[in-house]
This record gives sequence, C-alpha cells and structure tokens, in this order.
Amino acid sequence: MTAPAPTGCPLCRLLSASPWLEVDGSRYHDCGGCGLIFLAPDQRPGAGLERATYDLHENDPDDPRYRAFLSRLVDPLAAALAPGAAGLDFGCGPGPTIAPMMAEAGFSVANYDPFYHPDAAALSRTYDFIACSETVEHFHDPAAEFSRLDGLLNPGGRLGVMTGMVEDRTRFANWNYRRDPTHVAFYSRETMGWIAGRHGWTASFPGRTVTLFTKPPAAG
Repeated sequence: MTAPAPTGCPLCRLLSASPWLEVDGSRYHDCGGCGLIFLAPDQRPGAGLERATYDLHENDPDDPRYRAFLSRLVDPLAAALAPGAAGLDFGCGPGPTIAPMMAEAGFSVANYDPFYHPDAAALSRTYDFIACSETVEHFHDPAAEFSRLDGLLNPGGRLGVMTGMVEDRTRFANWNYRRDPTHVAFYSRETMGWIAGRHGWTASFPGRTVTLFTKPPAAG
C-alpha cells in the first residue's frame, strides 16, 4: 500500500509536512519545520459551515464569565501598552467584547471580523496593538494571515494571541479543542517561537494559552 503523500505546511511552507494522525475521520499533518499540526487541506470547512458554527457561539459583552475568559489575554496585553495606544480586535466575532474591555483601560480598539464585522477600513491603517482571541486556529493560510497582521502592526507594536496550545501530542486525539470543525491549525510554543523568528518579533508567554509578540521598533 502506498503511503499518503506529504502535504505542504500552510505556515512555514515546508513541502514535506508528514501525515500524522487520523481520528474521527479527520486527517492531521505534523510539520517538522515549525511544529504546526494542521487538518488536511481537503477537509477544511467551507464558509457556510464556519458561519453556522460561529453563530452558535454566545459571546455576550455583558457576561462576566466571558469577560473573565478574555481577561487572560486582555490583562497582559494592556499591561504591556503605552497610555492611549490604539488597537484592533482581529476576529472579534459576533459580540465584540475586547473593545469595551480595553476602552475601560483607556485604549481605543477597532473591530474586524470577516463574517460579522467585514470592515475593510479597519484593515487600511496600522495599530499599536492587535488582539487575536480564539482566531488563529481558524486560519486556513496562517502564513498569509500572520504576514497581514505584521503589516497592520506599527513598529514596536504588540500582538496578543490566545488559542488552545498543543502541550502533549499523545493527548491530541482526545483533545476537545480539536473537535471543533472550524479548528484547522494547532500551535505549540515551538510554533509560536517559529512565527516570532519568521517576522523578527520576540515572544513571551504570560499564560498557557496566551502568546504576546512584540514587533521591533523602527531602526534609528
């Protein structure tokens, strides 16, 4: 029997990301270059399934439990910013909540989401910081998306990412996070370090699921 062909990694573009695991009918590849685990490209959900799944999310800006969840990202990100910094919530979802939370801390935030807030104007300027909560796991083309985020970020800016992190590959098959049909890319600290190196950023990890990237200041 012929072995499955390797697939190009959607993050580092390595052409030999090996078939790794099949579970519940889903096929995953594990990239030896950047450490990304990703769903086989032919199994990625279409926009209709994505939107239908997102419509089930209950993201209420007034829900204290949801705010407590987002504070894992908001608190370390806010602590790293200069007063009055302006930012973007990239992938804000149907109930933008990071914007009001950051506003309470003295920061202004624009909202962007390809389904719920497809505001092209929000992508036509640059920002002191970007918040990306429970978004990067949906990226079908993470190489392009992280490059776009880099272009949206001012020199010296901060990018805060919150996503479920792969900590033990032996537990991946039973990981509830991978069961969401819209989750197609899974990151580890190794992967986040690779992303930082690719863009010349530094990375810190203020929480198990949070990465804080810093873009270097302008030269001179």
